[in-house]
Amino acid sequence: MRNTGVEYGSADRTPVVLPEMAELLPPLTGEQLAALEADLLKNGCYSPIIVNEDMVIIDGHNRQRLCEEHGIPYKMAVFSFEDLLEAKRWAIENQRGRRNLEKWELGKIALKLRPDIEAKARANQAAAGGDKSGEGALLTTLSEALPPVSTRKELAESVGIGEVTMGKVMQIDEHAPSTVKEALDSGDLSVNQGYNITRQVQELPEEEREEAAAQAVELLKAKKEVQAIDAEADRRGKIASLFCKAFERAVLLTPTEENVRIWVENTRMRPDEIEDSVKEARELAETFSAIADVLEHLLPQGEEASS
Repeated sequence: MRNTGVEYGSADRTPVVLPEMAELLPPLTGEQLAALEADLLKNGCYSPIIVNEDMVIIDGHNRQRLCEEHGIPYKMAVFSFEDLLEAKRWAIENQRGRRNLEKWELGKIALKLRPDIEAKARANQAAAGGDKSGEGALLTTLSEALPPVSTRKELAESVGIGEVTMGKVMQIDEHAPSTVKEALDSGDLSVNQGYNITRQVQELPEEEREEAAAQAVELLKAKKEVQAIDAEADRRGKIASLFCKAFERAVLLTPTEENVRIWVENTRMRPDEIEDSVKEARELAETFSAIADVLEHLLPQGEEASS
């Protein structure tokens, strides 16, 4: 891949939208799309749309579409790619850092590259064929520069996940009941959980797999909900404990001039440390004042009035 340095304006050339490139990555959420649209309307399209030498859009489909809808001019930077597979890999790598994609989502993106990677593997295998003399010898030598392609490894590396995880995604894609895939799409299951359920139900008669998978998914979702409740209870307990300790320690302080002097002398505070402590003390005073304000709002109206 290289940047050719060539640029076109939207008034000069019309880019080509290739479905397999446009649908390579999952669509933006409604919120993400609205934010992008608002930015384009406010600031214009300041980042160029990336196209290949055939003017096929490689990166920037959403920006290009929104610009066309609103009549916003845009630039296109021409990049040169070895083939469409390299272009897809580049687009995935470029977007992967911008989006918070889960392993299942990344695995599904990788599966879209499978036909291209398997075609590459077949081409490498063909290049390694032939006899051992004449032109066949040249092919054999060429095969040393074209090692066999491991589809699973190539797919994993294309999206930045582990090879074992990619293998599990492939097994789920081929064998999992629809319930498992739907739960993975909604984020209710991890890849490991989806893979384990798929393995378990494979041992059952085909007509029983869907129901068994649905029950397993519901059980895991219930466990997840219980864990979330426990985690929230633990979080609330820690907050309450922190406030209790803060008040317990604060009320032990008697801020007389003598006590403050003893504190400064025994800790051997330097002038800069005293200045820092003054600042921290003021901030703590503001914190406790804010707590008092909140507590007053929590008082029943009658008790607040009587105080």
